Amino acid sequence: MTTVIDIGRDFSRTPGGRLISDGPFSGQLFRDRTLAPALKDAVARGEKVTVVLDGPRGYLSSFLEEAFGGLVRFRVFDQKQLSGALEIVARDPFYEPYKRLALRYISEAKPSAIAAG
Repeated sequence: MTTVIDIGRDFSRTPGGRLISDGPFSGQLFRDRTLAPALKDAVARGEKVTVVLDGPRGYLSSFLEEAFGGLVRFRVFDQKQLSGALEIVARDPFYEPYKRLALRYISEAKPSAIAAG
């Protein structure tokens, strides 16, 4: 079974910036309260999480980097784990560049010396 997270429906039609301190609906909030818990549950069950990007007006690169690259930076998951557990979907071509950015942020992320707490 796959868990589906539709950002526009399940999180916000107006995703914000990088950090919670930047305002509502940040990449940090999405990662910490929605994406990481869903991924942890799915991995424990041997399942996947599909994130649907369609719906919002757009995404700031800082949101995408924090939400997706932050999974690796803060040692929540490594790239290999994510490649088997996470699918990012852009049904509308408008969202394809955002999908490519999110995947790039995952692939380029380097684990931080200090893990998230």
